[in-house]
Amino acid sequence: MENNFYKITGLSLTIGSFLAITTMIIHPAGGNIEHIIELSKPLQFTHSLAIFCLPFILFGFYGLTHKLSDKWKISTLAFIIIGFGLVAAMLAALFNGLALTFFLNQYSDNLEQNITIVKPIVSYGFAINKGLDYIFIVSFCLAIAIYSLIIIFSKKLPKLIGYLGITILIFAVIGAATNFVFTSHTGFRIFVFSIAGWILYSGISLIKPKRQ
Repeated sequence: MENNFYKITGLSLTIGSFLAITTMIIHPAGGNIEHIIELSKPLQFTHSLAIFCLPFILFGFYGLTHKLSDKWKISTLAFIIIGFGLVAAMLAALFNGLALTFFLNQYSDNLEQNITIVKPIVSYGFAINKGLDYIFIVSFCLAIAIYSLIIIFSKKLPKLIGYLGITILIFAVIGAATNFVFTSHTGFRIFVFSIAGWILYSGISLIKPKRQ
């Protein structure tokens, strides 16, 4: 019964990671207001897909948390942190991909006349989105670091998953120290691909239990 639970949550992690990777591959690059209006449909689709993948990832992490749980319950802390990160990701996708495009399409026919009103609102929306992106990035780095350390010391899953997670954290710290812009289109893609790879490996390991 417990093995079935780990398999279904591992499958959920795998599906979520594939959806996240797909989202990043097809996500169009942003631009000025006119460009965003022109790409409103692709932006709405990719951000809807991003929101759609979040419950799969959350349920998958619930199984991973259960698998790595011990008397200290430290994995539960990582799960709570992941929850904060996923909420931030959902709000960022909602504001930046759905609400923004719906708002701008209202002014698509008379944008020039309303540009002085629209520009400050769009800039404010981008600022909120940037803050949410940083919450997402920091939350996932911290949570994956906790999970990875537990994996390395508990040996309940392949140690390589733990070492991969620590490697992602190290590169994230180096990037932050060298002023790498994680919230740019390219920077965010690199980060999401990295954590999606870690999530995918974890999901597969839950589906196929480690041999004793």
